[in-house]
Amino acid sequence: RHLVPLDLDAIDCVENAFRALASGEVEMPPILSMEVHENNGEVDVKTAHITGAKSFTVKMSPGFYDNPKIGLPTTNGLKVEALLLDNGYLTETRTAAAGAVAARYLARDDAQRLCVVGAGAQARLQTEAIHRVRPLSRVDVWARDADKAERAAADIAATLDVDACAAPHLERAVRASDITVTTTPAKEPLIMSDWMAPGQLVIAMGSDQDGKCEIDPALVARADHYIPDRQSQTRVLGELRPAIAQGLISDTAEFKELGDVVAGHLTGYDAATSLTVCDLTGTGVQDTAIATLARERAQAAGLGQTFTS
Repeated sequence: RHLVPLDLDAIDCVENAFRALASGEVEMPPILSMEVHENNGEVDVKTAHITGAKSFTVKMSPGFYDNPKIGLPTTNGLKVEALLLDNGYLTETRTAAAGAVAARYLARDDAQRLCVVGAGAQARLQTEAIHRVRPLSRVDVWARDADKAERAAADIAATLDVDACAAPHLERAVRASDITVTTTPAKEPLIMSDWMAPGQLVIAMGSDQDGKCEIDPALVARADHYIPDRQSQTRVLGELRPAIAQGLISDTAEFKELGDVVAGHLTGYDAATSLTVCDLTGTGVQDTAIATLARERAQAAGLGQTFTS
């Protein structure tokens, strides 16, 4: 955590990874995802290799959602090169950094008000990361559990020194926002199409498995710009999936990805007049990039332990 804080270097690291992805410099197979119904959990395996890199990363990321009841974290992770026993920290950091990359490239320059949907770790981290690239003046936190929203808002206010409060009405908070970020495991839409207007950005990062859905499919179809992190994933895992299933978007439609935006391949984009949805399902290239950053910094600092057979 000392070596890899959620700072601009981490955000730049993930941004460069998206640039490499858009430039054809990455080998990245689809996510391997397995549900463990018996234990209310899932296991995701993500991997990628970036051209010129001296290593690759394979990340196994399990999530067991009843763990907090027995005093354990929901997620943990193991990345091999180097064994980086991060207990999910690097995954959380790269996920938040991707949200910041989206905000950096897709939000209005004067965006200051954020609505964050959810009250868990990613709600806090997405807010922190976005604040680094679009300094916020107001954060509204909405969650189904009002007490959790209150606690998250208090944490955000204390950590970032911004005006943050729990939002009693999700629609009002979304309508008033410049950026809305969704951080939930919802299986039914939370953000409705008619709540949104040109000049607003929605960053959806919770729909990372078949069956999850945070955004009204009509909003995905209505958006001036729909930006996936990887369209081959969002067709089956993300917010694009239900829009295709409902016949609102053709299954052959092609969209510019976040890496294309970072690489400068989206021309004529005007955040002030565009309603934009960015769909983040999580990519292996993010894991490779952030794990490499951690390993390189640990080596440079002379930290870690060498294992011999």
